[in-house]
Amino acid sequence: MNSHRFKGVILAGISLTAVPLWADSLVFGFQNPAFSGVGYSAHVLTIENQEQNRKDALRDEEEAARLAEERELENSVEARFLRNLESRIYSQISRQLVDNLFGENPSSAGSFELEGSRISFEDLGTEVRLTIEGASGTTELTIPTEAFSF
Repeated sequence: MNSHRFKGVILAGISLTAVPLWADSLVFGFQNPAFSGVGYSAHVLTIENQEQNRKDALRDEEEAARLAEERELENSVEARFLRNLESRIYSQISRQLVDNLFGENPSSAGSFELEGSRISFEDLGTEVRLTIEGASGTTELTIPTEAFSF
């Protein structure tokens, strides 16, 4: 009876531990799309996108450095002095032109050269014609003088 019991216990243990097993065949596949071909176009596009982003970043850094250098040159003491001096010179030239046109002893016509441009004026009685001829073309201003009370 002991041997039947022992056999019963063993059969019960085997039946409880017997679990159906499922297995699949092992299949090797490359992980890199360059070897397997699966997803290769997406892989290539990703690499090209990364390369383009790096080139863009380098170009943007160079452009930012160039602009910073230009700003530094424009804000130097010498550049600010020259801009201020140029502005004052143009102001004096404008004042002299206005004095020649409308001052105590006005001129009826005149012209002068300024940085490659020819500026001429002519008093036509009821208006003054101001002509600026430069490399970019000709600009003509007509100033009605009868509307002003001088």
